Amino acid sequence: MGGAHGVCYGVLGNNLPSRSEVVQLYKSKGISAMRIYYPDQEALAALRGSGIAVIVDVGDKGAVANLANNPSAAADWVRNNVQAYWPSVFIRYIAVGNELGPGDMGTILPAMQNVYNALVSAGLSNSIKVSTAVKMDVITNSFPPSHGVFRPDLQRFMVPIAQFLANTMSPLLVNVYPYFAYRDNPRDIPLNYATFQPGTTVRDNDSGLTYTNLFNAMVDAVYAALEKAGAPGVRIVVSESGWPSAGGFAANVENARNHNQGVIDNVKNGTPKRPGQLETYVFAMFNENQKPGDETERHFGLFNPDKTPVYPITFPPN
Repeated sequence: MGGAHGVCYGVLGNNLPSRSEVVQLYKSKGISAMRIYYPDQEALAALRGSGIAVIVDVGDKGAVANLANNPSAAADWVRNNVQAYWPSVFIRYIAVGNELGPGDMGTILPAMQNVYNALVSAGLSNSIKVSTAVKMDVITNSFPPSHGVFRPDLQRFMVPIAQFLANTMSPLLVNVYPYFAYRDNPRDIPLNYATFQPGTTVRDNDSGLTYTNLFNAMVDAVYAALEKAGAPGVRIVVSESGWPSAGGFAANVENARNHNQGVIDNVKNGTPKRPGQLETYVFAMFNENQKPGDETERHFGLFNPDKTPVYPITFPPN
């Protein structure tokens, strides 16, 4: 699988355009892939014939637990949300859980196995891959990148997940946010390094690789963790990366544009450890006025709800 310029489509707003308008906006901007956070039937219907590749999340932790405990629920899920739309909707991945905490991580692998088995029964397991989306905090020792390893308390979950992904030739979905790393440690992380601007080069003496941006260093730390988990062949798909344009520390249009354009332009090069194309999904398509949490959470969008850009951004042809 080559690169993809994806954008995550969140819907936590009361003023967002219709699903069909959103699909047209993706197409008009040359955005070739989309992530949706639950099997949104209206969005899936609007995606028919669009050619846009899609990550479909199964939904919240309750949905994951249901699929883990019930193979027939997984078969129903695949029938209703995948087979009902395939192949006119190009579903690329199913994300079984998004950033589940340690208390819920035990449900991920059995749910993935049940969904995978349902795809096998449907004859779709070679076309559609099953994964889970994790936060960067599943690893520790992320600096230098070659020292990255899955956290000791999560090894019992992450190592079998990594081996399942290796066995099924599926990627690990990782949400990679230089913004939060910079916000939490601006003393040690230069802003230019966090936003793809020139001026900082970091050498990993153990690997001999050099890094000019934090994003690639974070991705390669997860690659190092996958190697240590016995899954060196598993590739990473960056299932979220973004920077807020307002609402908090270092959240402004200039930083957001620099970071997100850098993420998009980086797709063609990959990382120092894994050069080549890196499939990446920017978070998010729209500013979402009903998103909970810090004020910044409502300002990650590339576009305003009226479809005007928050700042200029360009997606190169795939």
